[in-house]
Amino acid sequence: MTGNTKSGGLNKERLAYLKSVIEDDIEKGRYYGAGIVVARHGEAGLHETIGFADAEHKRPLTNDSVYSLFSTTKALTNTLVFRAIELGQFALTTKVSEIIPEFSGGMRENITYYHLLTHSSGLPSVWIPKPDMYIDVLEDIIEAICERIHSAEKPGIRVDYSPLVHHALMGESVRRTDPKKRSYRQLVEDEILKPLGMNSTSIGVRADLKKRHIVPTFMVESPTQHLGHSNLGPNGAFEEENAEMPWVGAISSIDDMFRFAEMFRRGGELDGTRILSPTLLRRARQNQTGQKANELYKARAINSGWEPFPAYIGIGFSLRGDTYCQTQFGTLTSPETFGNYGHGSSLFWIDPELDMTFVFLSAGVMPPKENTERFQRISDLAVSAAI
Repeated sequence: MTGNTKSGGLNKERLAYLKSVIEDDIEKGRYYGAGIVVARHGEAGLHETIGFADAEHKRPLTNDSVYSLFSTTKALTNTLVFRAIELGQFALTTKVSEIIPEFSGGMRENITYYHLLTHSSGLPSVWIPKPDMYIDVLEDIIEAICERIHSAEKPGIRVDYSPLVHHALMGESVRRTDPKKRSYRQLVEDEILKPLGMNSTSIGVRADLKKRHIVPTFMVESPTQHLGHSNLGPNGAFEEENAEMPWVGAISSIDDMFRFAEMFRRGGELDGTRILSPTLLRRARQNQTGQKANELYKARAINSGWEPFPAYIGIGFSLRGDTYCQTQFGTLTSPETFGNYGHGSSLFWIDPELDMTFVFLSAGVMPPKENTERFQRISDLAVSAAI
């Protein structure tokens, strides 16, 4: 391919093909629409919003559409935890019960923030601490966790992805140790969103973003309800303005998430504003779980007819790893590729070897198997454009 087909180390024809694949997916009804950024060395070669917000194709997505991030929210919470560690408010080795005394008793006593960040606490993998409860008030969630969620085994033995408990505890921990006594929401705003210029991102659906928010629609009925105090339906928590859910409660735009991911690619700094240290981020993207499987995903792999694969979890990040297996990060990214993802809809990753950033937010929440297959394919297509 000729030299005039590249921009910032990305081949334009390959990126055009990637866009056509997304368009074809939408045409076939696999999901409704998406925003995508593919960049190298900080320069976006592909920056597109394609398709619709709804199954009927009545509401086109726009570049300023705002999506529910689901578990990609955890990356914001992780960033606050990293910041608290760097400021000496607590350490990776601090026991959670020292910060949240109600979270004590039995094997919980020895759970540290390292265990929470690496999903190796020994706590059961649960989506909700109490059946049919509202999940949009952090104080209520913490009370229910402390009352009802107890260790299944000693910390450090088993890797089991925590959909809710770990990041609820960490969100509460950064709040309790903040010298200014700010709420979790205010901490995210003050320490991440404002410094990075992420003006279309919020914890809960900020009033001025409501018209731009894509209310999540599940392509297959969700097995878990997400109830909010306004009683807006089985997934109403995702529409609550005042929701504080450090595990799933953020909304954001494609441009904002690209800025967030770029901060990680640049070693914790963007546009002269430092959020984290490069030393911490280098440590965080190293595999902490060895060859252990992620037990939640092991079961999903078996149900999908796949061979189980290693968890590949760093400190707060998911990693590509060096095994060729089913992964949202693709099979062509480097082993140190790191990032975070949200259920059936959102993904960002950074490949340090390629100096490449990938961000994807979509409308229409896909089932886990189909979503993994989608992102693996799209990630590989993105990497194939690197020249």
